[in-house]
Amino acid sequence: MNNVKSHLFAGFIIGSIMILLNVIFIIFNLEGNTKITWISSVVNMAMLIYFIYDYGRNNDNTKAFGELFSYGFKATALVTIILTMFMIAYSYIFPESESKAMEIAREKMLQDERMTDDMIEQALDVTRKFYFPILIAGTIFATMVVGAVGSLIGAAITRKTETTPFGKS
Repeated sequence: MNNVKSHLFAGFIIGSIMILLNVIFIIFNLEGNTKITWISSVVNMAMLIYFIYDYGRNNDNTKAFGELFSYGFKATALVTIILTMFMIAYSYIFPESESKAMEIAREKMLQDERMTDDMIEQALDVTRKFYFPILIAGTIFATMVVGAVGSLIGAAITRKTETTPFGKS
């Protein structure tokens, strides 16, 4: 049971890498490119699975599914807090990010032939009015869903050794 990494360590490392990926997407102007930005979800999930697997292995594979899932979900909670704080700070530091997000939303709505110009403007007005609540809720929801799936996969694939209350058999 030496060198057991805490879920706080895992959450901090994953959260830091998620911030780094977001900064890379911002620098290369890829925020609205859904063909590229899904990479951050895959990286988040892969790292979470790795940390859960490593946690189980460092505990001699004696942890049950629920303990492994709990470890991953606690790490996800920290990643969510870190990423949400980053998104809020970024939006305050760079207020033009809101108008950029509105432009990306406008372009996506223009692709839908059923939406009239009035409908698009109305939707954008509501989005502008509730930008921060939508930003926060979207970040929390997306990160927690990816984390829950990653925690389920990580807990499922980690080997588990049967233990008895009287020691090893």
